Amino acid sequence: MPEEHLNILKLNLEKPFVFKRGGELKEIDVSYETYGELNESKNNAVLVCHPLTMDAHVCNNDDDSISPGWWNFLIGPNKPVDTNKFFVIGMNVLGGCRGTTGPASFKPNTSEPYRTSFPEVTIEDMVDIQKMAVEQLGVKKLKAVLGGSLGGMQVLEWSVRYPEWIEKSIAIATGCQLSSQGLAFDVVGRECILNDPKWENGNYESSEASSINGLALARMIGHITYISKNMMDRKFGRKFQDGRSNEGFNTGFAIESFLHYNSEKFLKRFDPNAYLYLSKAMDTYDMTEGFKDLGESLSRAESSFLIVSFSSDWLFPPGDSIKLATTLSNQGKSVTYANIETELGHDAFLIESKETESMVQLVSNFLVS
Repeated sequence: MPEEHLNILKLNLEKPFVFKRGGELKEIDVSYETYGELNESKNNAVLVCHPLTMDAHVCNNDDDSISPGWWNFLIGPNKPVDTNKFFVIGMNVLGGCRGTTGPASFKPNTSEPYRTSFPEVTIEDMVDIQKMAVEQLGVKKLKAVLGGSLGGMQVLEWSVRYPEWIEKSIAIATGCQLSSQGLAFDVVGRECILNDPKWENGNYESSEASSINGLALARMIGHITYISKNMMDRKFGRKFQDGRSNEGFNTGFAIESFLHYNSEKFLKRFDPNAYLYLSKAMDTYDMTEGFKDLGESLSRAESSFLIVSFSSDWLFPPGDSIKLATTLSNQGKSVTYANIETELGHDAFLIESKETESMVQLVSNFLVS
């Protein structure tokens, strides 16, 4: 499901790419967008890592026909991530469905999608591919790696996997691992897809992807984790959208209409198998895997850090960020931590509002410090 405005980079693989949990690919495409110019030293690049269902289109560019980028208020000319100063790279993750090779991509020299024969993807695999891609784009060192939620996990992995490559790490609304409550919601979401008869064990035709309602249900569940209780009460309460409904088991509540509307939109732009792969990658990420503890893992980092959390985020609550910041500090790393008071919930980092102006200012100050 690539977008026309995304550029496709065919990675120059000298040998097949081997996935962390087994399997390999001989060919990999990476979809990306760039904004601004790479300087002569090739060290002013900022890599933006996207959340679960976003893509490489992080901000507007010169083409007025392109839809607004998902981080438009943060990235662009004279904005905190200033494209007049930085060479900004938005890149779709391995296993996604927005141009980078994933389960909906065709196997080399065939018209047959990988589907569930695609290897299991991890955050580590995503970062390895990003590293290859930024090198192929001519970058010698990254000024910063920036991301929220799943993107924040990628930032953290970049900081310890390729520490010499990064000057600054900006991890927002994220953590070193997902809580059991977060895991539970993702498990139920995946079960909705897996138990949809139209999923056909992952062997559905590409043209039928938008008819798999299990993905819509998974998206509904996801939305519940992205918005705080207070924000739901304030925005929807027990209001009816168009009056009380007496049809079947529909209620007519505004929250019901909201969930249906957004899930139906989501069906048109995302692939069910990609959702399965990416959500599992998020669930299985654990920075302590293979290490004595989080401190030993984070001791590998060399960059300075900005860690931002939101008071009403219960998918990645402030305690997760405090744990990260405290551990980094105990390891002697340079770290700035801020918890922003807001009722917007986990999705606060994606919303331009008076409540999140402080996040914008924090990123701006951190990049020029």
